Amino acid sequence: MERPQHPQHPLHLQRLDYAAVRAAAARIAGGVRPVTVAPAGDGVWYALEFLQHTGTFKARGARNFLAAHHEAGALPAAGVTIASGGNAGLACAWAARALDVPATVFLPANAPRVKVDRLRGYGADVRLVGDRYAEAQAACAQFAAASGALSSHAYDHPLIAAGAGTLLDEIRAALPRLDTVVVAVGGGGLFAGVATAAREHGVRVVAAEPENCRALNAALEAGRVVDVPVESVAADSLGATRVSADALAAAQEKNVTSVLVPDAAITAARRAVWEEHRIVVEAGAATALAALRGAPELPGERVAVILCGANTDPRDLTEPPA
Repeated sequence: MERPQHPQHPLHLQRLDYAAVRAAAARIAGGVRPVTVAPAGDGVWYALEFLQHTGTFKARGARNFLAAHHEAGALPAAGVTIASGGNAGLACAWAARALDVPATVFLPANAPRVKVDRLRGYGADVRLVGDRYAEAQAACAQFAAASGALSSHAYDHPLIAAGAGTLLDEIRAALPRLDTVVVAVGGGGLFAGVATAAREHGVRVVAAEPENCRALNAALEAGRVVDVPVESVAADSLGATRVSADALAAAQEKNVTSVLVPDAAITAARRAVWEEHRIVVEAGAATALAALRGAPELPGERVAVILCGANTDPRDLTEPPA
């Protein structure tokens, strides 16, 4: 889905910078849960963002996106629309309900019932179209054009990324001498926002991706945004076929390191955080932890690993590994 544009309002000129992150922090204050930071040992801390509303960091960007449009008088009577049955769709529906704004969410007809039910629980008007997300996205675009509804995006908008980036300053408030933050990357909304704030404070960013979901790594290699194949245990949350232009620009800064991790390491990290701390996270969140576990020790450093989401089935964690 293309980045939504609204020429009649100045928000289409929004750019991702630290000022945008600070504006987002003021905008969503009191509307999201401040992140909890917990020690994991040996200078490593976990940022427990899976405790956020809707179970992921996505609530931050969705709340900022809608609140900014509300402030600008740019929220149409038709409300907001998005094609996503995953974390972004849930966050959009939740943020819309918080602002008493209609939300219309498009999904393929074969979407899991649990997702549909949860979206409806947030008050969304759920439209089931076709059997592929491309068809749902096309229907969403047609609905926006016909109704005037505001089009949202899972990650590719500066307001979405700036909202996600508010995490970094909250982590630094708990860890004032933070040296490095490790973040999983899919489409790049969380990474772009966090890296933008981290650059302001001289914090190094490790951008972690599955080996076969490497939209950011491939873009860095090519020097431009490119499409990539997607096949990973973490594809449900990190399976973007291309990264945002904002994410690529952030990754080209000197404070960023791109790291790829194999699926086996992601699965092992997810199980390890359960066995050691009784924390259940998505494979996407475990990707950040896998990158840290596979890296050389960083003596004397304060490192924060963002555990970004927990919308997952925990049953496989309580069974012996195959």
